[in-house]
Amino acid sequence: MSVSSPDAPPSLYAPREPIFPRRVSGRFRNLKWWIMALTLGVYYLTPWIRWDRGPQLPDQAVLIDLAGRRFYFFWIEIWPHEFYFVAGLLIMAGLGLFLFTSALGRVWCGYTCPQTVWTDLFILVERWIEGDRNARVRLHNANWDARKIRLRLVKWTVWLLIAVATGGAWVFYFTDAPALLGKLATFTAHPVAYTTIAILTATTFVFGGFMREQVCIYMCPWPRIQAAMMDEDTLTVAYRDWRGEPRGKARTEGAGDCIDCMACVNVCPMGIDIRDGQQMECITCALCIDACDDVMERIGKPRGLIDYMALSDEPMERAGGSPRPIWQHVLRPRTLMYTALWSLVGVGLVYALFIQADIDMTVAPIRNPTYVTMSDGSIRNTYDVRLLNKHGEDRPFRLSLVSEDILRIELEGTLEHIVTVPANQTKLQRVYVIAKPESEAAHRDRTNFRFWVEDTVSGDRAYTDTVFNGKEN
Repeated sequence: MSVSSPDAPPSLYAPREPIFPRRVSGRFRNLKWWIMALTLGVYYLTPWIRWDRGPQLPDQAVLIDLAGRRFYFFWIEIWPHEFYFVAGLLIMAGLGLFLFTSALGRVWCGYTCPQTVWTDLFILVERWIEGDRNARVRLHNANWDARKIRLRLVKWTVWLLIAVATGGAWVFYFTDAPALLGKLATFTAHPVAYTTIAILTATTFVFGGFMREQVCIYMCPWPRIQAAMMDEDTLTVAYRDWRGEPRGKARTEGAGDCIDCMACVNVCPMGIDIRDGQQMECITCALCIDACDDVMERIGKPRGLIDYMALSDEPMERAGGSPRPIWQHVLRPRTLMYTALWSLVGVGLVYALFIQADIDMTVAPIRNPTYVTMSDGSIRNTYDVRLLNKHGEDRPFRLSLVSEDILRIELEGTLEHIVTVPANQTKLQRVYVIAKPESEAAHRDRTNFRFWVEDTVSGDRAYTDTVFNGKEN
């Protein structure tokens, strides 16, 4: 055994101490079970939901079609130029996280974070196979024998199957799930699919089975950011030390309500003692509340020794008063501001969704050269017009322009002003705009005009403003 020198600097690394949470029941544990079942069900089952969009379109309800450069969500279809919908959803997610953290602390971490959900699932499997906390502690400290090897192999196998299902479910969001499953089973899928599944399998297996709380403490930045979102009115899990101290047995004279049974510590998935006060490691999962309430009921004491509470209520409660109603903590200027911003972004996205057009166009002027002088003296500008048809069938689009000056439009490859755009696709059309030699536009540096496109079947129209460049005198 090596002995470090007394003059050597202290180590900055602390080896992980395994945590074996004890099983607990109660309202918050039941809530976590329901949320875990809901989130896992949504994640694993969503790729298999079908949604009929008509011919030539995928029938998967939720699909990120990278090849087709589109995102499908039931009846909603997002094209690349509509990426602002994704940006808006990310902003709403951020504001929602700020809102819930400001009101209720780290409820995201404690209930819906993927790391928490999958760790809960892995711990549930571990408990089914190896037993509850005491049995798992004994197994961990025991020498390696046939029984320990068998239990560990069974547990790791189940973990691995869950991890593979997790990685597989992820890739199903990016292509047709039934078709990809068949290719995966016959080893004919693209290598990217196998690589992605392998990476997500490894991370799920390691993060949920072995690293667990270390991901939250050392890898996730949110514990260090959350303090900016919280204040003295935030409801978070806390210990009423004025009621629980001094600790002692239930019948000890002068002792507080806390009997130092360690139930709150033994159920904590982070391995902390909530009685030590607010800690960065706490994810406010509230399992310590369930454990403590159970003990209080058994010894005939009031529930709530550990509870969701706000620091601003502490002086009042120490003096024997009652805390303020929950709604007064939740509805305060900061949370109302977050709610208003979240709602504003949401309303904007809904409005943008309802005014989505089924046709669209973008115009790119060709500036090399800026203009061409024709044999008759006319000035010609060239434009690349990209037409978008979101309909499920081919549509004829008519192109025209509007300007204060006399300008003429010509389409490359056709004598007409109508082009057919394939269903659910874009079409790039080269367009020429010509000004007569005697027109003002031919001798003016810039002339503003508007391109119009019209769906001759539905009558829908779209436009884009651009500029015609003439020959300067």
